[in-house]
Amino acid sequence: MDTELEQSRLQAWRSFLTAHAALINRIEHELEQAEVVPLAWYDVLLALYEAPNQRLRMNELADAIVLSRSGLTRLVDRLEGEGLLSRERCGTDRRGAYAVLTDKGLATLRRTWPVYEKGIVEHFAHYVSDDEARILTEVFQRVLAAVRKA
Repeated sequence: MDTELEQSRLQAWRSFLTAHAALINRIEHELEQAEVVPLAWYDVLLALYEAPNQRLRMNELADAIVLSRSGLTRLVDRLEGEGLLSRERCGTDRRGAYAVLTDKGLATLRRTWPVYEKGIVEHFAHYVSDDEARILTEVFQRVLAAVRKA
């Protein structure tokens, strides 16, 4: 295979993908064992929690998490069915809607965080120095900015 991709960068890419998949699987398992919401649910609730007035338009929510728009719609339907968020029509755009964090959603977020935090500490942070964390953050933010700009 002729390629311009240097072996060191290919190895970094493969290590990133493999570590990411393994970490997500492990944390998902731990969330399930603790009988709290799955990681995708948590990500949506966290995005709403961090948003102004704890609400986002659906397209903003899609940009804030890592799901396809159709996947997000199905997930929001389930979260709404569980009472973790509500949908409110946008007054200026009759077709648009906001996803809004409910009190139950906030309580669920708070109940899930300690399990998620423990997984991050045990399976990731424990192996990364402060300098490495800074470098990883810089690298991934640079990659993300480039992808979003493209």
